[in-house]
Amino acid sequence: MKTYSRIEVATTMKETGLVPLFYHEDVAIVKQVVKACYDGGARLFEFTARGAFAHEVFSELIKYCAKECPELILGVGSVTDAAATSLYMQMGAQFIVTPVLREDIALVCNRRKVLWSPGCATLTEIAKAEELGCEIVKLFPGGIYGPKFVKAIKGPCPWTSIMPTGGVSPTEENLTAWFDAGVTCVGMGSQLISKEIIANKDFNLLKETVASAITMIKKLK
Repeated sequence: MKTYSRIEVATTMKETGLVPLFYHEDVAIVKQVVKACYDGGARLFEFTARGAFAHEVFSELIKYCAKECPELILGVGSVTDAAATSLYMQMGAQFIVTPVLREDIALVCNRRKVLWSPGCATLTEIAKAEELGCEIVKLFPGGIYGPKFVKAIKGPCPWTSIMPTGGVSPTEENLTAWFDAGVTCVGMGSQLISKEIIANKDFNLLKETVASAITMIKKLK
């Protein structure tokens, strides 16, 4: 399986502009979702480890991706402690995303030079994350703060790279607002991988939606 440095991951996030995120207890469904996103042009994917035995699903998924999605950078989100972080890195996670800022997670990721993106909601938290070596900060929940918050942060801190998650949708209006505000990339979950797509197993629609979103983002960047 190909491995990536945290700088390579950060660069891919910036170049692609989109990180799809998804969780399901059925690994077969997760595989189809990831493959559809990959075929649509996504080169990163965040497996949101929110369910019981999620690590077992991830174990199967990463082996599948090594064969079927060889250029995909697969990471794990919703990680809340250092022990889980270490487990997923040992299983091959190429980046770690957290809903909160935790120094213990920063330490274990930095030790292995794995990119980590903590959920932050204030400029103080963002500054602390950067002091701990964070390359790209996750603004969470993005929909609560919005593009105006990002623009305000980029004023005094133009070096800050931000990935809003929550409140992002694959529409031209929404993406334009975020990228005009100065985000580096966006994380997109249920607005991209909808319940309807999963219920109908319409993975071709998902592929087309991802491709359309990436095309719009490239124009905006």
